[in-house]
Parts: sequence; C-alpha cells; structure tokens
Amino acid sequence: QVRLVESGGGLVQPGGSLRLSCAASGTVIRFKTMGWYRQAPGQQRELVASSTIGGTTNYADSVKGRFTISRDNNKNALYLQMNSLKPDDTAVYYCNFVSSLVDWGQGTQVTVSS
Repeated sequence: QVRLVESGGGLVQPGGSLRLSCAASGTVIRFKTMGWYRQAPGQQRELVASSTIGGTTNYADSVKGRFTISRDNNKNALYLQMNSLKPDDTAVYYCNFVSSLVDWGQGTQVTVSS
C-alpha cells in the first residue's frame, strides 16, 4: 500500500522560508512524476510544482521563482523549498503523483502571517 507522509510546515512570517518533505513508502518514486499540491480554505486543491523522472520541473505561475521542487530517489523522498513566502501561500500542502493519484496523506499546514 502506498503511503505519503508530508512534514515541515509551520507558521512563518511573510518573506520567510520553509522546506517541506514528503516520505513515500510502498512505491518507488524514481519511476514517477511527483508533485506538490496545496489546498487553501474554501478553495480547490491545486498543483503547484512537479518533478518528472527525467528531472524536468514545472511550477504554477503563482510560485514560480520562489519555490523549488527536488527529489532524492535514494531516500524515496520529495522536497519543496519555499522562499519569499506570502500570505496567499497559506494552505495545507500535499505530495502525490501527477498522473495517477493515490490516497492523499494528512498534508502539512503552512501558515504565512505576521
């Protein structure tokens, strides 16, 4: 059974940084296009960053230039470095595959507020 566990969220002031981690088990992420998603209160879940097996990364316009997705295939882990955080980045962040979603993990809360 595939399990995705996100961590690293927290409360940060505008302009601050956080690094999110996603630990995957029951699967091997090196063969998968992986993504970071977020869901703000009252809004739909959206894909904000993705990483293909070939190393190509893509970002939503709202986070481009501020967020960096990376992976460590040896550790079966996915990361999201978030810099220059804004209040609009406040959301629960999740990792998952991009083309074949599996059960969502519990996510990690990111709150950007002064």
